Amino acid sequence: MQELGRPVNPTSTNRVMMAAWTLLLGGSVLAWAVLPHSSALGPLTTYSDLSQCLAPLLANAGLLLNASSPHWRKNTFWMLLALGCTMWMFGQFWWVYFELVKQVAVPNPFAGDVIYFLHVVPMIAAVTLQPDRRFEDRNLRYGLIDFSLLLLWWMYLYLFVVIPWQYVAPDEMIYGNSFNHLYLFESLVLTLGFGVLWWRAKGTWRVVYAHLFGAALTYTTGSFLINKAIDNHHYYSGSLYDLPLIASFAWYGTAGVIAFQRVPEREEPVQGGERREENPWPARLAMGAVVSLPLFAIWSLLWSDAPEAVRTFREEMTLGAMVPLNILIFWRQHLVNRERMRLFRASQESVENLKRLQTHFVQAEKLSSLGQLAAGAAHEINNPLTAILGYSDLLLGDAALAARPRSLADKIRAQALRTKSLVNSLLSFARQVPAEKILLDLNPILQSAVQLRSLDLRDKNVKIEMDVESVLPGVRGDPNQLLQVFFNIISNSVDAMEEIGGGVLTVRTARVGGNALIEFSDNGPGIREPGRVFDPFYTTKPVGKGIGLGLSICYGIVQEHGGQINCYNRAEGGATFRVELPTLPVNFPQQSGNLLLTSKVS
Repeated sequence: MQELGRPVNPTSTNRVMMAAWTLLLGGSVLAWAVLPHSSALGPLTTYSDLSQCLAPLLANAGLLLNASSPHWRKNTFWMLLALGCTMWMFGQFWWVYFELVKQVAVPNPFAGDVIYFLHVVPMIAAVTLQPDRRFEDRNLRYGLIDFSLLLLWWMYLYLFVVIPWQYVAPDEMIYGNSFNHLYLFESLVLTLGFGVLWWRAKGTWRVVYAHLFGAALTYTTGSFLINKAIDNHHYYSGSLYDLPLIASFAWYGTAGVIAFQRVPEREEPVQGGERREENPWPARLAMGAVVSLPLFAIWSLLWSDAPEAVRTFREEMTLGAMVPLNILIFWRQHLVNRERMRLFRASQESVENLKRLQTHFVQAEKLSSLGQLAAGAAHEINNPLTAILGYSDLLLGDAALAARPRSLADKIRAQALRTKSLVNSLLSFARQVPAEKILLDLNPILQSAVQLRSLDLRDKNVKIEMDVESVLPGVRGDPNQLLQVFFNIISNSVDAMEEIGGGVLTVRTARVGGNALIEFSDNGPGIREPGRVFDPFYTTKPVGKGIGLGLSICYGIVQEHGGQINCYNRAEGGATFRVELPTLPVNFPQQSGNLLLTSKVS
């Protein structure tokens, strides 16, 4: 499976890279065999210098092939390796400046040695990323701070170990030994890191790490031999010492091409599908770097036999280095504390949501039992209602019945029909049936929702007024689900107005373009956070009264019907919910005029 940005045929890229490195290595061997050997500047020196500038460029070409994946950890790993090669190339440019431009031998000590030394630091940082492992992705700021700490620490080591013998108390022999041993230590750290990754990895990544380990080991060996030869005045550009160096860069590029061709997975599968904890090594290295500074200062003060000027320089430099290192440590800890507080708040919200969900399950179980009870009660209620309707029809059909008894029989029949309608609406609302979209009129559904919610408003100072369009286009939807949406919105408005002692809820319908608009406006206290009311588990009600799922469910139902629902606070006070549903070219004439329902209606 190919990743984003990869060419169709990685094998051709592999062949091109291999051909380039073969020509480079073969040309170096041929140049060494044919051109005259001399420590003086000549054709062999020119060829060697240019080939050593070209080698890291080819290595970068192979490494950066893998830096276009959708995974930042993997991209950063390969880019840091390429950065190390690039830094080495800049040091080589400085070397070439002396030999080819100025036509003089490179001085020893060489000021560009610091670039050669620091080019390993990005590679060590890349090792700590471990792109084959499954770690939680940290914020990029942590990675930048960790890299800065690592870079500062290695710079401190270079200043502590090498620089005093270059500028404070110049000594070519001590400088060469100090640089060689510190550079060897740094290169061995990188090699050991790749070795550990090779040992722990599996699958394709194991092969890639094996090649990176071989490249690092080759470079460590070659650079140590070159540095020793320079100190002994045996090295010249174009000598056999250069071959391991060029081969190491070729090997780095080969590892990149192999990774690109085989497309290793970003992380090995974890048993049970669980994610591993955050990578601890960057934090450990950061702590080790800070702790080591006082130890170096104590050693220099008590046990070092260096000249007084060198010891003073080291102590002052240690104090100076502790300032930026401690600033970075404190800043990193600040970010960690802030992240922990965010996670703590998120865990608190999760616990609260879990409690609400638990309450919801209890209430759902109660409602399920209540629904079964309502179904049985409705059957028992419908039987006498049928009898009442039948007897009232018989009375109304009696021509000999007087006017007053006929009026009473008509009222009995009307109230029986109203009771039957309420029972049917209640059963429809409580019944859990699959969604079945049909052509329907919204006005009767709204009236049913208002009637259901008005049942317990008789002793409350709350009014529900309806201002509906006389002729409303038809809507395709599920009546039970839309009834649930309207009932939930009305209930929320009524509950909000009860908190301030009462109010008026106006339910209005209208046509807006090709949609049917249903608007619920109240004069209650308004909404605290209108942008969050449709979020799951968001509620301002006390625990046990609301769990924050009603409006979230309403949002999903309206979206499923192809409509939109939103809310806002009114300038004159209160809140408004707007529901828009797409209509069909069918009109439903309303059976009656505008309906006014209040808590005082009997």
